[in-house]
Amino acid sequence: MGCSGDLVTTTGTAIVGATTVEVRYSEICAAAWGRITQGAQGDQVEIGAGTAEKQTDTITAAGDTAAYTPMLPVKKAADAKACAILAATGEKGCTG
Repeated sequence: MGCSGDLVTTTGTAIVGATTVEVRYSEICAAAWGRITQGAQGDQVEIGAGTAEKQTDTITAAGDTAAYTPMLPVKKAADAKACAILAATGEKGCTG
């Protein structure tokens, strides 16, 4: 799709427990997606922008530590907010 590599920036980051949640943004594709890293099985990432439907993904396999939501159309990076929900504690934290 041409939305990866040098065409992507991280526009928001937050730490939830030991997990990092990020908003990833591609101006070329006018889209954002959420990513969690250093997560655990069952941890979830979600991304939303205003009234648009949220996109989610969950780490499903033991040993995996990352998850990415599907892309969400946005006019600008600041419109998107990503959250991580930790399976073990229920703790939730979001980017700015």
